[in-house]
Amino acid sequence: MAAKTIKMEQLKLIRQLHQKGYSIKGIVRNTGLSRNTVRKYVERMASNGHSITASLQEDLAPQQTARYSRLIAHFTEAEKEIRKTGVTRQLLWLEYKEIHPDGYNYSQYCYHFSEYLRHKEVVMHLEHKAGEVIMVDFAGKKLSFVDPDTGEIISCHVFVSVLPYSGLVYCLAVHSQKTADFVDCINGMLVYYGGVSLIILCDNLKTAVIRPDKYEPVFTELCCQLGEHYNTCFTATRPYKPRDKAMVERVVNIVYQNIYAPLRKTTFHSLQELNHAIRQQLDVLNCKRYKGSNYSRRDLFNESEKATLSTLPGEVFQHKKVVYATVQRNYHIQLSENRHYYSVPYTYVGKKVKVLYDNRVVEVYEQQNRIALHHRTASGSAYHTQGDHMPVNHQKVKQYRGWTEEELLGRASRVGEYTRGAAQQILSSSIYPQQNFKACHGMILLQNKYGPTRLETACRRAARGARINYMMIRSILEKGLDQQPDLLTETPLPKHDNIRGPKQYR
Repeated sequence: MAAKTIKMEQLKLIRQLHQKGYSIKGIVRNTGLSRNTVRKYVERMASNGHSITASLQEDLAPQQTARYSRLIAHFTEAEKEIRKTGVTRQLLWLEYKEIHPDGYNYSQYCYHFSEYLRHKEVVMHLEHKAGEVIMVDFAGKKLSFVDPDTGEIISCHVFVSVLPYSGLVYCLAVHSQKTADFVDCINGMLVYYGGVSLIILCDNLKTAVIRPDKYEPVFTELCCQLGEHYNTCFTATRPYKPRDKAMVERVVNIVYQNIYAPLRKTTFHSLQELNHAIRQQLDVLNCKRYKGSNYSRRDLFNESEKATLSTLPGEVFQHKKVVYATVQRNYHIQLSENRHYYSVPYTYVGKKVKVLYDNRVVEVYEQQNRIALHHRTASGSAYHTQGDHMPVNHQKVKQYRGWTEEELLGRASRVGEYTRGAAQQILSSSIYPQQNFKACHGMILLQNKYGPTRLETACRRAARGARINYMMIRSILEKGLDQQPDLLTETPLPKHDNIRGPKQYR
């Protein structure tokens, strides 16, 4: 085993006492060091002419010999190998001795290896900005409650989050780490904080991360929806790098001490009862003053961090189901869950789109752009079509099919009495008035070209015939017959005795 080094102050004291004429025994009495240690340093300073600093350095670090250089080169690989399953320091030392038979023995090897790793494991203090990040994690240890009906002990996962700047903690027990429970955790956390940070930093749990990566992790659709709803973004720690979220790792231990420990002797009979007790202990924790200060996590949050959080939307996030569909030729996509169809702009026919839906709305996306939004309903028609999604010719067809007899007669009445009469005859010229809606509409539109006065005059002239249709009124206007003098003006006959009345023909 390597010899234990002495402190710089002790070496300086040895030098001072030696220079004042103290014997080795006197130096031992005043320093508390062993006789051999004092003699070694006194002899080294006296005979070799080394300075006190040089003497110390010889003991604090090994000589930079070729043998030591080879050992350090070996440690660069051994550092990676020691993390693998089944690899021990003794195995690494045996492999080292095979390559370097004149190398260090096992005790010296382990000492220098520990020193090498100790200097590699230095940590950095990070300063966090207010409202910049929320760190979230699930505690490794679980809480539980007892089912009152069966007596079964049901274990619960515990979600923990922290705002690193103020240290404000949030904690919630849930049944699992699956999607529905994870959504409840995020919603509850943000409501508790009263706002949302720029970033939410999480571990590489399956609910949040599809593919972990040091530089570009791929997040689940759930995290994308959460980020869009709350106007924030998710980021993940590097795989196997818990120090990326060291603050929440530390907070998990604080939760063990301040929440788990006080509740350890209490039996709960429901998840709600357990979370109620957790909330009480959580409030105590956040209001407890930091050691050596006169403020708490809650005080620091209210004074410096709460105002930096972004405002929450009006309602909490609700998870939407996701399906992919191809836009059909009738510019609709189908939700197979209830066989309803929802329209998208006709220009997207044949394209693959992503559909997000819940019980309230249906959203359709094409390459991250939302192209359609519908209110979802399980009743009524199976087709939900918006007019602006249709091509122009289809919009006109829908317009024709949407007319009613009362609507057309009302429009004709605004032109004049004879125009209404003409519209009435056109609509009644078939057993089904709907068949003549288009002709009646065309007759009313003639006022756009000829004016309402001429249309009324033309309808008055056509009223003398036995039958009125659209082509007749259009012909009168095109030929200008409505502007010619009326030659068939009815003039009453004078009364005289030669005229027989209807009574004569009975």
